[in-house]
Amino acid sequence: MQSLSTRMAAAAADVQALIAAHLSPLAAASPVASAMIYACTGGKGLRGFLVLESARLHGIAYADALPVAAAVEAVHAYSLVHDDMPAMDDDDLRRGRPTVHRQWDEATALLAGDALQSLGFELIATAALPDSARVTLLAGFARAAGIHGMVGGQEADIAAETAARPLSLDQIIALQRGKTGALITWSASAGAVMAGADTAPLCAFGDAIGLAFQITDDILDVEGSAAAMGKAVQKDAAAGKATFVSLLGLQGAKDQALALLQTADAALIPYGATAATLRETAQFVITRQN
Repeated sequence: MQSLSTRMAAAAADVQALIAAHLSPLAAASPVASAMIYACTGGKGLRGFLVLESARLHGIAYADALPVAAAVEAVHAYSLVHDDMPAMDDDDLRRGRPTVHRQWDEATALLAGDALQSLGFELIATAALPDSARVTLLAGFARAAGIHGMVGGQEADIAAETAARPLSLDQIIALQRGKTGALITWSASAGAVMAGADTAPLCAFGDAIGLAFQITDDILDVEGSAAAMGKAVQKDAAAGKATFVSLLGLQGAKDQALALLQTADAALIPYGATAATLRETAQFVITRQN
């Protein structure tokens, strides 16, 4: 069997190719379309891979699940484009390349992010799936990406930068379950939704690895390098932000990530050996270097 990294890279390439196929006819005349393709190029493709693997677990054809995987990667890319802009984190580097607003300009970046969000919903709405599955996917997607999920978490993160006191551990967990975790949980459970199956085990799995993902990001912000990460590091400490590392200590954060890995593994017990790739993916989440 191919390595996990090879399988993830192949899935990411398929997702990026699908997005490019939608946008390439416009790219020659539209800087926004070109910026959208650029924003979706590179990266781990974790969320899309989770969609595809949870679909495989439930007998959903790869071709039918691929637009759903592309949808979540498009929305994830939009969030990064906007997050990198001067009004937010003001970053110059993403995935080892200039951020979209640096490669083009702020107006182009803003519109590219807006259009990537719309593209995500279009991809799900036109996927070759039963109507009931598409409606449920779309409703969950809207909630995970919006004020109840990613956007709400980002709002809380921005507010924390100027708060009178640093966030508590419980507050950080709540923030990150929205900002980072909501789309990861949606992705992990998408296959069950497509199949009309029980989503509870994969939601529990997604909750665990979503939080572990952010803890690992906090660890890498301390231990990682800009070259490996493809973006600036050690920004949280410089800004005095409360993180899992600042509250738990470096080893405490690593221990918490390992505990979440065990939680994720336990959530997959109902699937037995067929969930081996998801177990491997959970391990990747806490051992990655970028």
